[in-house]
Formats: sequence, structure tokens, C-alpha cells
Amino acid sequence: MCADTTEPATETFVRHRNLLFTVAYEILGSATDAEDVLQETWLRWVRVDLDQVRDHRAYLVRITTNQALSRLRTLGRRKETYTGSWLPEPLLTVPDVADDVELAESVSIAMLLVLESLTPTERAVFVLREVFAFDYDEIARSVDKTPAAVRQIAHRARSHVAARRPREDPSAAETEAALTAFRRAVETGDVQGLLDVLSPDVVLVADGGGVRQAVPRPVSGADKVLRVLTSGLDRVGARITLEPANVNGGPALIMRLDGELDGVLACRVDQGRVSSIYYVRNPEKLSWLDTGIEFSR
Repeated sequence: MCADTTEPATETFVRHRNLLFTVAYEILGSATDAEDVLQETWLRWVRVDLDQVRDHRAYLVRITTNQALSRLRTLGRRKETYTGSWLPEPLLTVPDVADDVELAESVSIAMLLVLESLTPTERAVFVLREVFAFDYDEIARSVDKTPAAVRQIAHRARSHVAARRPREDPSAAETEAALTAFRRAVETGDVQGLLDVLSPDVVLVADGGGVRQAVPRPVSGADKVLRVLTSGLDRVGARITLEPANVNGGPALIMRLDGELDGVLACRVDQGRVSSIYYVRNPEKLSWLDTGIEFSR
């Protein structure tokens, strides 16, 4: 392909790259796989006759969705043999993402876990419709379904997500206060302070990927979660620090032991207390914490 053809293709792809990454990541829950999907999208995009494409953005999203769905089905088979609980790959995000409340919620660890309970097609339809507001005709072309079928799938997925998503969104001040108290209690080993900031029905989900120690299944209840957390506070005498960070569009804590990265804790706060803790320790999922990701719609 000649240079004068690839140049406009490159400009268009670069202009929409953040959007395409966001679509792929929300469908897959993995930044590494999302990047692979973008590479595959690019290879197909440069072979397209741009003069025959009316809407470049929609066409690029269609390619990305097709590639992401194909990879998601492969990932589903991998997850069946995954050791312990599986959590999405946490991403260090730029603070501006939090300004778009709907986008920030859609890329949160909690929402990505809800999307995990959908079928691949339901997940793609929900993301394209509810997050990116594509019309049913365009979504139908992206998932190879009729518009009528897509409407039914969207309704089913929307109902499924609505039944599982958090009922209320805490204020930024409420979340910050709870995470500050949680951070102080963990760093100082204050067991009572930790218990005070945990919701009675708090849930802890940890992902070690079989590489690092982690509870194999979700743990529920303040007393049980407290035992798990306090058993890990004395890691061979290592000094524990928790650094505030913006992860997946929301506040989180990056844990270090004697300065070495140990994992990420993304927390959900309800009524002033920590109600959910998602602890990613799998080192293969921590490589994206060096660079801020800019999600886009």
C-alpha cells in the first residue's frame, strides 16, 4: 500500500485510538489483550478502501469489536483453568477520567466484574449501547445480528447489569475519608481502626494468579476480611505503604512492601465504610501501573 494511502489511515486510527482501546478493554477486562486487539484492528484497517467507508469511527469500532469478541471467547476458556479468583487488569488512569462519571463507572473493577457475568455478545452490545451510545443498526453490524435481536440482547443485558450494579454512588469526600482511614489503619497495624472502617458485609476478592499468595475465593464479612488483612500485615517484617492512586477511573491504593510493588487495592465505599476490596497481586497484571491510561468515548 502506498504512503499517500496509509497516511490518512494512520491519522484516523491515531485519532480514535483511545476510544478503540476503551471499547476493547471494556469487552475484555485485559489491557494486554486490548492492545493485541488494536494491533489486529490496525492490520485490517490499513487494507480498507477508505473512500468506500462513510463513517470511519464506526467502522473502526466494528473491527475492534469483532476482534475483541473473538479474543474474549478464547479468554473464557483460559479463565476456566485460572488459579483462584480472576480480576480485571488494573490500569493507572489519568484524573480526567473521573470527570466523566458514566465512563469512570464503566471501566471500574466492580463494573467489569458485573460484565464478566454476561455472555460475550451481551457484553459487547451493552458496552456499545450503554457506554458509547451506538445505534442498534451499527451494533448489529458489529456483532453480526439483526437490529431486532440486538434490541432484545441490549434489554436483557441492561436488566442483568441493573440488578447487580451498586445502588448508590458515594461522594468523593466520603470515599476519600474512608480510604484515608483504611490506609492509616493498614500502615500502622491498627486492627480496631481497620475494623471500624470495614462495612459489616464487606467482601474481599484477591487475585494472585497462582503466582502470589491470595485467598482462593471471595471472603465475606468484616471479621473474616479482617483476619485475612491482618494476617498479611506482617509480611516477614516488611514495611507496608499504601499510595493513593487513580485506578480504573476511581480512587485506589497501591501497596508496596519495603518499597517493592505488591499489589493494587481498588475499594468500593458505601455509607462511609469500605464495602468491597479488589486486591490484585498477580504480577502479570501489574505492568500497566507505570503509565496513565486515557480512556475515551
